[in-house]
Amino acid sequence: MTYQESQAAPYLDAGESVVLFDGTCRLCTGWANFIIRHDSTHRFKLAPVQSHEGQELLKWAGLPTHEYNTIVVIEDDRFYVRSDAMFTILARLPAPWHWLCAARIVPLFLRDWMYDKIALNRFKLFGRYDTCRMPQPDHPGRFLKTRD
Repeated sequence: MTYQESQAAPYLDAGESVVLFDGTCRLCTGWANFIIRHDSTHRFKLAPVQSHEGQELLKWAGLPTHEYNTIVVIEDDRFYVRSDAMFTILARLPAPWHWLCAARIVPLFLRDWMYDKIALNRFKLFGRYDTCRMPQPDHPGRFLKTRD
């Protein structure tokens, strides 16, 4: 877990959480669809890292804005990356998904090593889209409000 000392994240109201994902990655977009499908209480908003808001949130967290090798969860003044981000998401989903948090017993360095191996090869393994996944009309309120 990493803390941002200065202030709460931009674009988020108190208590809101956002998941930043690579909108051109098929695996990442599949994960975003998974969250939409299983987050029935709408605990998470989503934002592609390619969006204006995604870029600003990456800057706020001090993360690279041109390389997208991790999923990021941001809430208030905190952000989580890699396996910690995945477990943050899973912990807030209903059963049986939150049960997967039992895998946190695996040491962080091993979890992140496995995460990095998949993340760095995700385009070879799963492919990519030509354009970024943008909010669909059937998912109102699930994405951070984008600029016109």
